[in-house]
Amino acid sequence: MNVVAATGGGLLERRSFLRSGLSLSVAAMATGAAHAQGNAAAPIGSRFPDAMKSMGAGDAPYGQPSPYEAKVVRTESRTAGFSVWRSPLQEQRGIITPNGLHFATHHNGVPDIAPDQHTLMIHGLVERPLKFDMARLLRYPMVNQIHFLECAGNSAANALSLTALDHTLGDLAGEVSCAEWTGIPLSYLLNEAGIKESGKWVIAEGADGGSHARSLPLSALMKDGMVALYQNGERLRASQGYPMRLFMPGWEGNVNVKWLHRLEVVDAPAFTKDESGLYTQVLKNGQIERFAFPMEVKSVITHPSGQQVLPQVHGFYEISGFAWSGRGRIAKVEVSADGGDTWALAQLHGPVLDRAFTRFSIPWQWQGKKTVLMSRATDELGHVQPSRSAWKSRYAAHSFNHYNAIQAWQVDKDGRVENTYA
Repeated sequence: MNVVAATGGGLLERRSFLRSGLSLSVAAMATGAAHAQGNAAAPIGSRFPDAMKSMGAGDAPYGQPSPYEAKVVRTESRTAGFSVWRSPLQEQRGIITPNGLHFATHHNGVPDIAPDQHTLMIHGLVERPLKFDMARLLRYPMVNQIHFLECAGNSAANALSLTALDHTLGDLAGEVSCAEWTGIPLSYLLNEAGIKESGKWVIAEGADGGSHARSLPLSALMKDGMVALYQNGERLRASQGYPMRLFMPGWEGNVNVKWLHRLEVVDAPAFTKDESGLYTQVLKNGQIERFAFPMEVKSVITHPSGQQVLPQVHGFYEISGFAWSGRGRIAKVEVSADGGDTWALAQLHGPVLDRAFTRFSIPWQWQGKKTVLMSRATDELGHVQPSRSAWKSRYAAHSFNHYNAIQAWQVDKDGRVENTYA
């Protein structure tokens, strides 16, 4: 049976690829390549693996990854007082980021907060100012929602660097992760306090050393806001805002205030330090774009990706990655294997959730030639991921927040993959 080409560059129509049985040859070829690098004539030996010849070790009270996966860790960078821990997206499958690999950005370090000493206060333009301790909050009904969280400055290196930096995907775009968040809809607490008619905005403040605060529209918080207490089934980790954080699905990470301790209802935004400076975008024409909360539609190919090496000269591979949008569900992802000359539809793997990672993939027959791989996502509202040149034409040269341009990977003849601009 013939395999149908989806478009140029060796991309394949998935259904005909699977029907042909060629998908089964991927594992066979990989095995052959491994033997070619080692001793192909090695004897089979005992049919019992070494692990079957003795009793195993004990387990631990809190489960840990296998020691053979010790290289799968976050990477840290420090700039202008910020500490940024990036998630190794290139090592992940599925759509849920493990808690230990979830990205984190710290403006003022990670405070040590005892939950029995922490409270959340709601005050300002309310009928009944309230203060909640943890014991009281844990009695409220909770909801579970799977959503991504992305730093506004994710992919800043690609936005600012004149030349494409040879980094891994995690180092380039690892300030985004996806998790199941569990907590109390903020509307429950705000309705209990009673909002006065003049209340239009809310100032959310964290209990960190810098008193980080952001202004958010009351209407949006009433619709989507959550006081998150759990992440992926366990209590928030300290770097994710323990014992509680504000969570706004799809909005830039900085407004998801960690170590939340105060919500003040007001009639206008406070224009705090961060929202007036670092998180205000400057457009190409010099105008300022304030309160651009939602993160735009975006996708990245996780494999093959930066600094990976294809293990053979040519053959069949799966191109796969993540897509997400702060404005809704992903509608489609297109992949190019010829630098954007032609595009083919990738398969979206369920579940395709609102404001969450969606996994996509497409089979690819690499001919061993130098080429460029790219992915382009479209969300359910019709927003399309732009090219780098299109994004740069909109914003000032020094702008980098909300960078969502197409990520391109150059595959060299020797199989090495590196970041490139296309």
